Amino acid sequence: MKTTNSNILDFTTKNISDLLIEFETDNLSGLTLQAVAERAQIFGPNRLETQQVNGWQIFLRQFKSAFIFLLLGALGITLLLGEYLDALMIFIFLAINTTLGFIQEFRSERVAFFLSQFSLPRARVLREGKEEIITSDGLVPGDIILLKTGDRIPADIRIIEQKNLMVDETILTGESISVYKNENTLNQEATALHEASNLGFSGTDVIHGTAKGLVLATGKNTALGKIAKLTTEARKVSDFEKGIAKFSNFILKLIAITLVLMIAGNILIKKGQLDYLEFFIFSVALTISVIPEALPLVTTFSLSQGARKLSDHNVIVKRLSAVQDLGSIEVLCSDKTGTLTENRLEPVSFYTTDQERLIIAGSLASEFSLKERTEPFDIALINSLTQNQKEIINRAKKLDEEPFDPNLRRNIVLVEVDGSQKFITRGAPEEVISLCQGIEESERKAVLEWVASQGKLGHRALAVAEKPAQEDILKKTGLKQVTNFLFLGVVSFVDLIKPSTVEAIQSAKELGVRVIVITGDSKEVSGAVAYEIGLVDSPEKVISGSEWQAMPSELRDKALEEFNVFYRVSPEQKYLLVSALHERKMVGFLGEGINDAPALKTAGVSMVVDSAADIAREAADIILTQPGLQVIVEGIREGRKVFANTIKYIKATLISNFGNFFAIAVASFLIDFLPMLPLQILLVNLLSDTPMISISSDTADPDELLNPNQYEVREITLMAIILGIVSTVFDFLFFGLFYRISPAVLQTNWFIGSILTELTLIFSIRTRKRFYRSTVPSTSLIVLSLLAFALTLIIPLTGFGESIFHFIRPTNSHLALILVLVVTYFVVSEIVKNQFYRHIGSNNRNVS
Repeated sequence: MKTTNSNILDFTTKNISDLLIEFETDNLSGLTLQAVAERAQIFGPNRLETQQVNGWQIFLRQFKSAFIFLLLGALGITLLLGEYLDALMIFIFLAINTTLGFIQEFRSERVAFFLSQFSLPRARVLREGKEEIITSDGLVPGDIILLKTGDRIPADIRIIEQKNLMVDETILTGESISVYKNENTLNQEATALHEASNLGFSGTDVIHGTAKGLVLATGKNTALGKIAKLTTEARKVSDFEKGIAKFSNFILKLIAITLVLMIAGNILIKKGQLDYLEFFIFSVALTISVIPEALPLVTTFSLSQGARKLSDHNVIVKRLSAVQDLGSIEVLCSDKTGTLTENRLEPVSFYTTDQERLIIAGSLASEFSLKERTEPFDIALINSLTQNQKEIINRAKKLDEEPFDPNLRRNIVLVEVDGSQKFITRGAPEEVISLCQGIEESERKAVLEWVASQGKLGHRALAVAEKPAQEDILKKTGLKQVTNFLFLGVVSFVDLIKPSTVEAIQSAKELGVRVIVITGDSKEVSGAVAYEIGLVDSPEKVISGSEWQAMPSELRDKALEEFNVFYRVSPEQKYLLVSALHERKMVGFLGEGINDAPALKTAGVSMVVDSAADIAREAADIILTQPGLQVIVEGIREGRKVFANTIKYIKATLISNFGNFFAIAVASFLIDFLPMLPLQILLVNLLSDTPMISISSDTADPDELLNPNQYEVREITLMAIILGIVSTVFDFLFFGLFYRISPAVLQTNWFIGSILTELTLIFSIRTRKRFYRSTVPSTSLIVLSLLAFALTLIIPLTGFGESIFHFIRPTNSHLALILVLVVTYFVVSEIVKNQFYRHIGSNNRNVS
């Protein structure tokens, strides 16, 4: 066959029969497996490789921060002035920080790339005469694929057959209006993509109808691949990320103002006595000491670690920041089926005079041509058939189909069995009955009463009707318009509640998460299930989507607060419900169908099950490989842990860094030497940040997880100011005790005291409670803190510390005094922290 590097629009004027010959494929059986393997070698996987991690890009990204620019500037000046030892040490610090950043970001990018592979769309393909479902990256040119409502077209295709096919091509053309497609050969070659009415393009969405198509181009050879638009996607920025950015800007502004005042003051006060080179390097080092450069590492590491943990629990995160967003969820909107229940149906009761005919007709209206059925009704019905009845299904041939329409709540098929053709429709009982003839009002009432009685038991009902096919009927009208069916009956199914659901509802309540069920199911079934799991106190406490939509605005708002179950909800109503809730609260929404896509896009956190329609999967932030409410609740818990640990780092670094920063800056005015040398400041920064980074993997108090994430700027700022003052006071105690002895004694002892007070602060600030009542710190935090503690005491005692960092060996009495001050600082910080949370903190949680 020919390669597919030619203009895709060339295929618009070619006959289908000629294209099948050109691509060496068969319309009815598709490619052979051997041909697929050969073409896969030639064309590669059907995906764009733009997301592949590039190590060099990540490495260069490390040099885009203000912190690195400051170090590079200091390095360049020291080299020019011949201060090679200082330059070497600055280079070492630069290398350490850059390497740490590179390793963590590279790992995080790899995790994100790995997780993204779970979200590849599916494709239904004909191969060797059999219909298969594969991931779209396995498609090759010449494949015959089948499309239906809700699918994302996985490659560039020529349409061979179609039924009411409508496609959304916004991603390619920018046109918001969906376009109809057909299989007709154009008389004149299309000059633009929007003119190609017989082509389907990779990345566009099937809004309505069904189709069969010939794959013309895959991967980078598609129209979308050639213009590289597939990789341009607006990134959702979480409230947490916005808050971090605000804090970063606040810190940088405060540093700049303080530095200007300090430099101006030193120049005015010391005038000709100032060593400008040394003072410049000192200023750079002091600036570095207060910049929370580990914040990106802590947040990224927390998020990627959270993503890995969630993946172990069947939660795939497409957007890393969505891990934290999970913790912010206040309202969780979910469907009932498959989330609260097993989505594994079993027939339990029948309303019919001919049970065998009812079951066979219901099975014929299914996707019986698939090797593996995925629709729960289909699975339940086929499992209830005898071997003879299954043989009837195997002999049947589907001639036409109108897929299930969520608005009409039914589907319809035209099938042929043993030479006889008939229409079959199945769906919601009230919808199917309305299409049937010869039903008296009394019988209609009896049927619906029976359905209602089954619904009160939590059973789902499926009605089935059929009629002989007339030869000319489809010439006059479409399948949707077929009426006058013969009513066959109703089957009721039980969908067992998952064992974990009741516990998950209780856990959600404990976490302060309100669960709302939004379902297309009946009032009776929805109410029965909600009552059984403890979501409502009465099966009657439910409301329909239509009832809610018809209410005046103020009553709608009241209903949103009053009801936790909305039944018989249409796609439009689902979107309106989620939008209205999201205006008031942080909403998480779990969906799966094409009709869920609008609601998924408007929700704060969008989640889908792994079997969801491609459009829904694309709109989602999170994919659940195992549906279930418990999985989501655990994800919320993990998100709150990530948030709690990140806030710990922000508080600890703001308090300690600003305390030391202001103390050292003020001390520089009071003495004629530097209170701490530049290299010593850099070493303080390195040793104290090492355990700080491990906060991302720390444990969290259960109380910290009981409320939705709230970015309390006021609380964090007040705590940083109050405890920062405590830190500054103790820094001045170090200064007052040692500055008169000698510069080296002050610098050495202040160095030791600065690191040890920061280490103790971590263990105080990591909990709202008294430190001994909190959860045990993580092993990594304990080990790295002990390592930093040991190095802080050992380095000044070594010849390396004396020659490189200009430390002086501390005396035993000085070490004892330093340790006493450190312990006193810890006790005072604990007292102030506990009083702060008791009287000032915005959340009056248990801090005992």
